[in-house]
Amino acid sequence: MLTACERGGDPRREQKVSTMSGIGARTRLFGSVLALSFVVACSDNSTSDARRGLVDMEQFTPEQIFERGEFEMARNRGTDAAFFFSEIERLYPYSELAKRSLVMQAFAYHSDGAYPEARAAAQRYIDFYPADDDAAYAQYLLALTYYDQIDEVGRDQGLTFQALQELRKVIEIYPESEYARSAMLKFDLAFDHLASKEMEIGRYYLRRDHYGAAIKRFRVVVEDFQTTTHTPEALHRLVEAYLSLGLYGEAQTAAAILGHNFQSTEWYQDSYALLRENGLEAKAEGSSWLNQVYRQTLQGRWL
Repeated sequence: MLTACERGGDPRREQKVSTMSGIGARTRLFGSVLALSFVVACSDNSTSDARRGLVDMEQFTPEQIFERGEFEMARNRGTDAAFFFSEIERLYPYSELAKRSLVMQAFAYHSDGAYPEARAAAQRYIDFYPADDDAAYAQYLLALTYYDQIDEVGRDQGLTFQALQELRKVIEIYPESEYARSAMLKFDLAFDHLASKEMEIGRYYLRRDHYGAAIKRFRVVVEDFQTTTHTPEALHRLVEAYLSLGLYGEAQTAAAILGHNFQSTEWYQDSYALLRENGLEAKAEGSSWLNQVYRQTLQGRWL
C-alpha cells in the first residue's frame, strides 16, 4: 500500500482526517447511546428528573422526545407521556412533530383520567389547527373528557349536558370523519341517560303522592326525550298520576298516545287495565298539552 508521501499527500493532514473521522463516529455512537438510554430507561427517577428540569431536554431531537412519550404511553403512564409531548411543543414549536405532539398530549392525559388537562390540550389543537386531519379526533377526545365522567343516574347531570354539546360538534362539524358514527352512538346513550334522570325523579315523586311534581318530570320525557326508550313508561306514569288526581281526560289522552305508538309494550297493557278499572277507555279528551302531542302523533310529526 502506498504511503501518504508516496501518494504525494500530507501525512499530517491524513492523520487529522482519520482522527476527525474517528471522533465523528464516536460522537454519533455516543448520541445514539444517549438517545437510546433516554427512550428505554425504565427508572421512574429518569422521568421525574426530566419533569423537575434536572435533564437538559434541549439535547434531544423532537423525534427522540416523541419516542420517549410513546414509551411512557406503552407503560400506561399517560401523564408522564403528556409531559414529553408537551416538551416538543415547548422546545420545537415549529417542528413537524409539534402539531402531532399536541393531540398526543390530549390522548395521553385522557388515558390517565386527567380530564381537565386533556380537555385543554384538545381545545388548543382545535383552536390552532381547525382544518387539520386530526381536528375531528381532537374534538372527539374533547367530548370524551365529559362523556367518560358520566356517573350513575342519581348524580348531577351537568357533565352529560356538556358531553352532548361536544358530541354534537363532532357530528355536525365533522360528519364525514371516522368518529362521527361513534359520536352519534354516544350522543344517543347520553341523551337516554338524561331521560333516565327525569324518570328517576318522577318515580320518586309519584311514590310519595306528589303527583304535580311527578307529572312535570314525565312531561319533560314525553316532550323533550320522546325518542328515548323511556317514553312508553313516562306515558304510563302520566296515566297513573292523572288518574290519582281525578283528571280522567288527561289520563285517557296519555293512554291514547301510548296505544298509538307503543301498543305492543307492557306499559300500554298496564295503562289499558287501569283505565278499564275506572270505566274509561284510551282516547283523546280535553284540551291539555297532551292533546297537542296526540294530534302530532296522528299527523306523524311526533317521534
